[in-house]
Amino acid sequence: MTTTIRTGVVVAAARVVDAVKVHGTGDTEVRALDGVSVDFPAGRFTAIMGPSGSGKSTLMHCAAGLDTLTSGSAFIGDTDLSTLDDRRLTLLRRQRIGFVFQAFNLIPALTVAENITLPIDLAGERGDREWIDALIDTVGLRDRLHHRPSELSGGQQQRVAVARAFAGTPDVVFADEPTGNLDSRAGQEVLRLLGRTVRRTSRTVVMVTHDPVAAAHADEVVFLADGHLVDRMQDPTAERVLDRLKAFDPSPGATAVTP
Repeated sequence: MTTTIRTGVVVAAARVVDAVKVHGTGDTEVRALDGVSVDFPAGRFTAIMGPSGSGKSTLMHCAAGLDTLTSGSAFIGDTDLSTLDDRRLTLLRRQRIGFVFQAFNLIPALTVAENITLPIDLAGERGDREWIDALIDTVGLRDRLHHRPSELSGGQQQRVAVARAFAGTPDVVFADEPTGNLDSRAGQEVLRLLGRTVRRTSRTVVMVTHDPVAAAHADEVVFLADGHLVDRMQDPTAERVLDRLKAFDPSPGATAVTP
């Protein structure tokens, strides 16, 4: 069952509050996140963008419970991840979070159908067969269910990974550069698929990307710079996102961004 929390008028599937993440100590200290507070609305597709080293992947990893914050809080629904021991955190990630990564991470010996249901099977659960059946149609893999990953194109493999991420009816799916290993056509197919799945299933997607064209598929873009949240953009277009990113350009004459 999806659990969300209400922050003001926004229902958040995930959020961080005053998030700080520090790597190293002393002269080597790096503040990857420096007091970031941001919510990821339920039922929407949010992209996280920023220049290299801005903290976007760190934010996603901490929000998803793959890494811990130095200080501050990360929530999935109303659950504070810092209150969970390793066993309960693992269980929460399995039951309430889906992941899509740049590498497809499919099991070569398993069929498409078996890869999609793998997390559910490993948990010893039956899963919602009607939900999974609808997912298979959403990702367009009905005629590939008995194929192995090696018999699929890269775009098809990533569609399997997307279906697997949603198969357990998670509260939120985190996607880290999901089109990074795909050509432009296959990448666009996967991005449209993510958007379509959000709309059809009312699930939540949070995606890290460096690509303005990819970000334009989202409902909203969150911009980071030097570990700070510096902007949010509703209904983005590739052109608007690119214009905003130019403000991060350190070249002479570029407009500086003030967190």
